[in-house]
Amino acid sequence: MEKKGQNYHMNIIDEPESKLDRLLRLASTEPAHRPEFCQHLLDSLAYVIGSTGDDELGEKYLDKGSSISLQSWERPDGTSVIPFFTSLLHLQKSVETESNYLELPVRILFEMTLGSELMINPNSEYGKEFLPDEVASLLQNGIGQETQQRVIEHETEILIGEPDKYPSIMIDSLTTLFSKHDCVAAAYLALIQDEGEDEVPNLIIGLQGEGDLDRVIQEAAAVAWDTTDEDEIVDFIILGEDEDDGISEYFFNESKPFYDRSWGSRLKDNTLTGKA
Repeated sequence: MEKKGQNYHMNIIDEPESKLDRLLRLASTEPAHRPEFCQHLLDSLAYVIGSTGDDELGEKYLDKGSSISLQSWERPDGTSVIPFFTSLLHLQKSVETESNYLELPVRILFEMTLGSELMINPNSEYGKEFLPDEVASLLQNGIGQETQQRVIEHETEILIGEPDKYPSIMIDSLTTLFSKHDCVAAAYLALIQDEGEDEVPNLIIGLQGEGDLDRVIQEAAAVAWDTTDEDEIVDFIILGEDEDDGISEYFFNESKPFYDRSWGSRLKDNTLTGKA
């Protein structure tokens, strides 16, 4: 279903901040909010500049295979980007002439334009570009970054200990992320090296809890990607108290968590009380 109309660049009235706009604003400065923003975005409606090829206004259903023309903007470097907007207000503020517009589900928009670059709320205080690979990943798993799973199939000797350089930015963002998930009981940090596989050591995050921790790890991996150097690897592992392995034993017996669920409750309380 799509809604068609015309935009007249006049009589612009400010409106209350929507949940999507709030998440976009938060995600622009804090990576911990980006997974929630992406998930909410995929379930939202967006406005695009374009038409269906007829002059009929109003809400209607489009048949499969219907033709839609979307406007793209040219960047200074000559490349093109398809703009889309979280609200009609943002669209109105970004165009200077009368324009046709469509209201589409974001998921459908991403599917229709797969392979193209898009930008949400251009010319606004908070915006974001979406590259083709990121859009494909969002459609596949709801996360902007893909994760890879590896299985250790044979006994191997590992070295594990505290990192020399504490990744404060990543840990701060992960702490904020885990406070959003009640299923995370605790999270630990270490530096690990599999002498049979890894040439250099890398960071590892151990999660203790219950429920869908695999989904949390997907989100955490995306946050780690945004808060570490491009070539840095961060592993994640689900810890079990009954697991007879050196990694769980190290975390439970020789390390202290950088996040505990009780701290997360206080973090959420502080967020609420500090809200204007």
